[in-house]
Amino acid sequence: MGSNKITGHLKVLSLFSGCGGMDLGLEGDFDVHKKCVNTTIHPEWIKKDYGNGWVRLRKTPFTTIFANDIRPDAKIAWEHYFMHRGKKNDVFHLDSIVDLVKNYKNNDKNVFPKKPDIVTGGFPCQDFSLAGKRLGFNSKKSHYGELLNSADEPSFENRGRLYMWMRDVIEITKPKMFIAENVKGLITLGDVKNIIENDFARIGGGYIVKARVVCTADYGVPQNRERIFFIGFNKNELTPDAIAGLESDAPCSIFDPFPVRTHSAPGYKAFMGDLMPYVTVHDVLNDLPEPEFALDPAQKNYSKAKYLPKGQGNSEVKNDAPSPTIRAEHHGNIEFRRLSREHGGHHKHELDNGLNERRLTVRECARLQTFPDDYAFIINEKTEHGFITLSGSNAYKLIGNAVPPLMAYNIAMRLVSLWPNVFEKKAKGSTNAPE
Repeated sequence: MGSNKITGHLKVLSLFSGCGGMDLGLEGDFDVHKKCVNTTIHPEWIKKDYGNGWVRLRKTPFTTIFANDIRPDAKIAWEHYFMHRGKKNDVFHLDSIVDLVKNYKNNDKNVFPKKPDIVTGGFPCQDFSLAGKRLGFNSKKSHYGELLNSADEPSFENRGRLYMWMRDVIEITKPKMFIAENVKGLITLGDVKNIIENDFARIGGGYIVKARVVCTADYGVPQNRERIFFIGFNKNELTPDAIAGLESDAPCSIFDPFPVRTHSAPGYKAFMGDLMPYVTVHDVLNDLPEPEFALDPAQKNYSKAKYLPKGQGNSEVKNDAPSPTIRAEHHGNIEFRRLSREHGGHHKHELDNGLNERRLTVRECARLQTFPDDYAFIINEKTEHGFITLSGSNAYKLIGNAVPPLMAYNIAMRLVSLWPNVFEKKAKGSTNAPE
């Protein structure tokens, strides 16, 4: 592998963007807990150490030029945050991906930006999740998220097949590569994984697709969240060596697009080399005040759903381990920060100090997903375009649906290290040139 470096921007077309976890992670330049970064493996990642347990990650060459989601609350959250990072208000497009593709096919050729370097998308996962009805491709929800009439047959426009419309966007824009993300449950639902992998591979002149389930705790995220990522490379853009390397199943390939693991459970540390211990709930939440003493609206706001003996969300997080998966729900599905003794709470020191039973706050969920504190998830503001508001209920859903930014950053930095040696150099008009 050579030592060439990327010059200029790598342009990102983001689909199913939500509040922008993937977008933020690919761009970098945000704060995380210092324990989230393994500086033995990645000494170059830290831009600034604040000296209080938190650090700022370096900027990457990736920049989001197009974002899209169907949720109005996603647009509010995304624009409120990313416009403070210098984005213009024409980057986020509030529309169904189905309608966008149809508009393009009806001769509106300006729907999508020309020649993005990468297309990303966490296509809807509810129909593949182990926690749902697992209808998969036969989803009873439309691409607008509405329940289909009983007489309606599942079609390519239903929620379970929206990846096909992402596939269409890739075919239209012909990026050098793409990243698609979904729940781990997808791999246990019939032949769904292979079908999706093959559908992506047949785009245009062909894409080499690598799929893998990753656990975010292995990459410094203080959360046990398992997701499958499909990473595809455009064969027409690759060097011959890269094609051979990516098509090989040899372990530890220098062309492997997936990042190396940086963290592990403490018991594995002795034989896992330079890995750091998993980042825990206590590591990232211990400096936050209780909601009644907080100034941050996102820390003040938490679900008041009562404890139930059974069902999701009725256990408490462990302080000395990563949290369970942060789910995209509100009423009764948000884990408890602590339970009372009556309900079997284990945080006796906190209870002895008079701290009450409550669920995780919006800010605590955001931190467990590695969103920085300057992301304002509770919004009530008057702007030049009118009054905007984002409630706690919507914030929980947006946070739970997101790709943890730090997970996306791990992938981004791996791709940055591969990029100059994987793709063919262009004499002029390269998409690596600054905008």
